[in-house]
Amino acid sequence: MSERRQPFVAGNWKCHTTLAEATRLADDIKRRIGRLRTVEMGVIPPFPFIERVASRLAGEAIQVGAQDIYAKGSGAYTGAVSGAMLKSVGADFVLVGHSERRLIFGDNDAVVSAKLQAALNSGLQVILCIGERLEERDAGEAASACQTQLAAALQDIPKQALQNVTIAYEPVWAIGTGRVASPSQAQEIHFVIRTWITGHYDSDVAASTRIQYGGSVKPDNISGLILQPDVDGALVGGASLDADSFSAIVTASIDSSAEADSARNRF
Repeated sequence: MSERRQPFVAGNWKCHTTLAEATRLADDIKRRIGRLRTVEMGVIPPFPFIERVASRLAGEAIQVGAQDIYAKGSGAYTGAVSGAMLKSVGADFVLVGHSERRLIFGDNDAVVSAKLQAALNSGLQVILCIGERLEERDAGEAASACQTQLAAALQDIPKQALQNVTIAYEPVWAIGTGRVASPSQAQEIHFVIRTWITGHYDSDVAASTRIQYGGSVKPDNISGLILQPDVDGALVGGASLDADSFSAIVTASIDSSAEADSARNRF
């Protein structure tokens, strides 16, 4: 029996925190879970605080991510932040395709694809976010919407590069709404994603690719999600702004992953 993929739990702080608050939050998270090794962890502060947060977490088992990246390198791009800049201040990974970038800032499939390529070219790991809108789910188009986004984002990505990509399934209707996909709804789309990867790459790549769930993840719903065979962690929003809540999600992910392993190995 093959081992389960190591869960990856990342907290997206979005447009929250001041420098003092971000520093305090990083310190609080470090004290609680900084030495854990059975789950991969990351925090994603706003751009201005990446370097400070990275310095506070240096030597800990917590990666630091960025919330976005510009697809071009250096140049006359006022307000843009390149992959080289992110690397230079301590970022390990970057979010690409988050629904708020797609819906509020107009990042279409072509932009998402270009940002993904730029991040990989810069040596950054990537969390690629995909997910359907409520009207797509109600129309029975959730799977096809996610497959379309996958195809667009990964069209030029060779299979050897996919080891640096984590997929985050975030149903748009569940982000910041308090609603959450049921474990069975999440598993259904995660299985669709893994099947798509098998078809477009191969079964080994699909088996090793981690697929997070994102959408109103909290300590009281993470366990049911992690128990699903194709759910490999979580992209956490609001709950990651509280060190106790984020730490509880991480530890619940460890416990539930171990429970899932035990159940799988009994058969």
